[in-house]
Amino acid sequence: MGRRRKQRPGEPDRSAVLLLDKAVGPTSHDAVQAVRRASRQSRVGHTGTLDPAATGVLVVCLGRATKLVRFLQAGTKTYAARMVLGVETASQDAEGEVVARTPAGHIDERRFCEALTRFHGDIEQIPPMVSALKVDGERLHELARRGETIDREPRPVTIHDIVLDGFGPGSDPDHPEASFLVTCSAGTYVRTLAHDVGAALGVGGSLTALRRVANGPFTVDEAHTLEAVRAAAEEDRFDELLLEPLLAVQRVMPTLDVDDRDLVRRLTQGAKLPAELLTPVRAAGDPSAVAVRSGGQLIGVYAGSGPEVRAELVWLRPDELTTDEGR
Repeated sequence: MGRRRKQRPGEPDRSAVLLLDKAVGPTSHDAVQAVRRASRQSRVGHTGTLDPAATGVLVVCLGRATKLVRFLQAGTKTYAARMVLGVETASQDAEGEVVARTPAGHIDERRFCEALTRFHGDIEQIPPMVSALKVDGERLHELARRGETIDREPRPVTIHDIVLDGFGPGSDPDHPEASFLVTCSAGTYVRTLAHDVGAALGVGGSLTALRRVANGPFTVDEAHTLEAVRAAAEEDRFDELLLEPLLAVQRVMPTLDVDDRDLVRRLTQGAKLPAELLTPVRAAGDPSAVAVRSGGQLIGVYAGSGPEVRAELVWLRPDELTTDEGR
């Protein structure tokens, strides 16, 4: 299970989740650093990078909740995207150097919609050179900054839903603009999707704006701006913005209630969970992971098969269990 890192002197125990609405400009790392300073928490992580030019919901985990990142980052992402047709850039978005311009005024809404439908379902993408993907131990964007381009293997992704949100001439009638909503699997590059849609239409294209409106069950409507986070910290209201770990986990996986206090104590010590207890939960769809709670406390996350199911994560320590009177 690994050794728990001790809190630094004077550091509050804020093991929880913060939904952040990242603005244009800062990197995801910058945003995490800002949350780290506001929360006075040394351990802070997030569940999915947003480019500096992208905005939207960033799920940030604080303290021990960083152990939940791998569970919370699974699932679909939904983006509101805008692209321009007939303009290709080196980075596949508006931040890169324009490498080709092709008149695209003849592309109408019907043809664009037809192109979008070709990308619905399971597809393959070639990761862009500006991505953080590692090849032979080095990130692609580091190679790109040195002017290097290497061959990249296509990667499978899934486009669960993609719909047109708007289509028009934009500022240049030769280069119409289109807005669309896309729900996709983790690891999908929306900039590459825009590039590939443009290529399918024979005119090229590039992404001009991107906003993540949902990260799994977490939506931008419930997220807080960095300004709001800083203000809450200054006014000693920071904890009001946080989502408790149990509430966050319950959004992404089914929950099993365990009332046997002896079993619960053994689980906090790393014992396996009897598989028959999971039968009612798994009958609904055989989930890959199940959260176990007792008395309103998250005990851990369990996955696997066999007569006993191992813990993917033991969340609660034995000394943190509430007493029967406190339940």
